[in-house]
Amino acid sequence: MANVTKIVFIGAGSAAFGLSLFQDLFSSAELAGSTLTLVDTNPDALARMAALADVLNRRGNAGLVIETATDRKAALEGAGFVLCAVAVDRNRLWKLDFEVPRKHGVRHTLGENGGPGGLFFTLRTLPLIVDIVRDVEAICPDALFINLSNPESRIVLGLSRCTGVRALGLCHGIFLARWFVCQILGMPEKEVDVWGAGLNHFQWLTAIRERATGRDLYPLLREREKAHDPAFTPLTRRLFHAFGLWVTCSDDHVGEYLPYGWEGGEHGFDFENDERGRVILKDLMDGVIDGSKPIPDDWTGPSWGERAVAVIEGMLHNRKRFIESGIVVNHGVVPGLPDELAVEVPLVADAAGVHPVALGRLPDGVLKLLSVQAGVQQMAVEAALRGSRELALQALLIDPVITSTDAAVAILDELWEANRPYIRPCL
Repeated sequence: MANVTKIVFIGAGSAAFGLSLFQDLFSSAELAGSTLTLVDTNPDALARMAALADVLNRRGNAGLVIETATDRKAALEGAGFVLCAVAVDRNRLWKLDFEVPRKHGVRHTLGENGGPGGLFFTLRTLPLIVDIVRDVEAICPDALFINLSNPESRIVLGLSRCTGVRALGLCHGIFLARWFVCQILGMPEKEVDVWGAGLNHFQWLTAIRERATGRDLYPLLREREKAHDPAFTPLTRRLFHAFGLWVTCSDDHVGEYLPYGWEGGEHGFDFENDERGRVILKDLMDGVIDGSKPIPDDWTGPSWGERAVAVIEGMLHNRKRFIESGIVVNHGVVPGLPDELAVEVPLVADAAGVHPVALGRLPDGVLKLLSVQAGVQQMAVEAALRGSRELALQALLIDPVITSTDAAVAILDELWEANRPYIRPCL
């Protein structure tokens, strides 16, 4: 593989993902001479991110060539890596995903990756991403497709069912779990290594170790957790007590997969704060672009927890780069889960590709808990790939978050209608 490449970022108007990617790209010297092509259907958002990329590229002396495109097919020509962070009418439909089930008596947490919300995120998002990946397959079939869109496990599983493109999902959830663990341990995150296996947002830490010495920190965690504030991430801690391992990545995400997940909080995503934050971030970006505001210090160094650039560097320079966590098709990496399921495990990236790291068999109770969700995800993906209302109802009825057949039918009627423009067969 050549030492320069073309990186195409689809959904580059996404300010949050875009900024994290820029932090990693423009604080690295390893991709100098490569091309970054930013793609978005929103010309205003695209122009803002391109202008910011230009400022940070020059500030970091990173040496990338920056291009923009609104036509993804033209952009994909010659790509070595394709990153994707897309969503369909994100906040409006996500609010419905959360509010409609509650109206019909379903208690749930986020409505994004599990439960009825997870189903409808899959039904509307997977067809769009399948279209993108089929363009990749036709135009740059050797490229690595890196998915950053939720629901990660279902998208990677769906892509494996209908395309031959190499696909990888990336999520910073394992680092969020490390943050929670370190609050209890009273240790800085940089001093702690964590290893995990399972499903996205439902990964179990098989090891927690002191980075400098390799010391097992699980005994210390168990001891200090006893005296820690009981209001701190209570659902995760109840699972820790019951199953013996810490689960990623937070109460609201883990709770999406469990009938009692609402016990960790059922307030949903904070849309108002998210929208306020986006306004503030865009204002700051505009100030950095026109020079009226200084570049924040944290914009000029590596991001917290995003690993796409590390994957690209490892593959481009054959560095055998260790990646703490990624979503790939199982193929036996997590024994006891279906081979075709998308699992989240550590990886090594080099010129030969992305190689999952097997951490051995998970405890039986953990495996059985994961197996429940495995079936739900498989059924939801099948419903999305076939655009099938009948399979969507079955996916709801096997989901442990659903506790009423009447509620399932009512939710399906209402949310299917809201998502109808985006649901279509892919097979």
